[in-house]
Amino acid sequence: MKERILSGMRPTGKLHLGHLVGALENWKELQQEYECLFMLADWHALMSEYQNPQELKSNIIDNLADWLACGISPQEATIFIQSHVREHLELYMAFSLLTPLGLLERCPTYKEQLREVTNRDLSTYGFLGYPVLQAADILLYKAAAVPVGKDQLPHLELTRQIARKFNNTYNQELFPEPKALLTQTNRLLGLDGRKMSKSYNNTIALSEAPQELRKKVQGMFTDPQRIKLSDPGHPDKCNVCTYYKVFAPQRQKEVQERCSSSRVGCTECKRELAEVLIKFLEPLQKKRTGFIKDKGYLRSILREGEKKAAAQASKTMDQVKLLLNINKDIC
Repeated sequence: MKERILSGMRPTGKLHLGHLVGALENWKELQQEYECLFMLADWHALMSEYQNPQELKSNIIDNLADWLACGISPQEATIFIQSHVREHLELYMAFSLLTPLGLLERCPTYKEQLREVTNRDLSTYGFLGYPVLQAADILLYKAAAVPVGKDQLPHLELTRQIARKFNNTYNQELFPEPKALLTQTNRLLGLDGRKMSKSYNNTIALSEAPQELRKKVQGMFTDPQRIKLSDPGHPDKCNVCTYYKVFAPQRQKEVQERCSSSRVGCTECKRELAEVLIKFLEPLQKKRTGFIKDKGYLRSILREGEKKAAAQASKTMDQVKLLLNINKDIC
């Protein structure tokens, strides 16, 4: 039997190029080798977007269309909405009972988000408990592995600690300690040189219109040491050159030589990059448009995925409730 993995995305807005190279291309390969569950994590989205939930439903449909356009297959993977499987919150509650507060307060991602995100109030119990819900998501399906980047390893280690503590507390080997499947991807920063994130408003959406894409690329952060056109560039430190490496590797050497020898300025280099990205995204956007037009098909995928996910989730929660002595047989 194939090993099971679980991964998900928060439907907080349009998916962007970082999602494509950081997760979706990897998911496409993994679904050939593993039993995959891919989750639209709406509870996780609400942990930061609880004040503005109006677009949540449309984001779910929009994101799913992107997934399918990028090659995620409902025939090869289980695709579902997190909140439609109630056992996620039930296991989250069980894990909350035994997770030390200090573990959550020391989480690097939690501290980073509190520091960087200033346009939302994240000083809530729900946001602090984000990694506990993430552990419940993974362990509910007894996933053997989780595809993650290096920045997510602390979250996965916390999941392993929660699994270990639950097993030790109740003297049962109920949950596996999932291993990390480190995602081998090119590092793709946002337009401003920081991590690409919707929270930082520094992304290029997979569905970006050509004219808006050109505008965004022209505003990209480039080589800060290159002041004049005649100054030699430093392509190894320039974010624009990194994009060529990912989306037009056949041109990478040429771009580096032109940059370092001052044969091309940053404005022209970015103008050319915009056309590279438009051409790259064109076939994906065409597929995406077709899926968006058939929302009935998208909803049928989610309904079928919910049935499959719920069948496994209910089995796990029956075992947990038995250990916690809150199973239905009591009364």
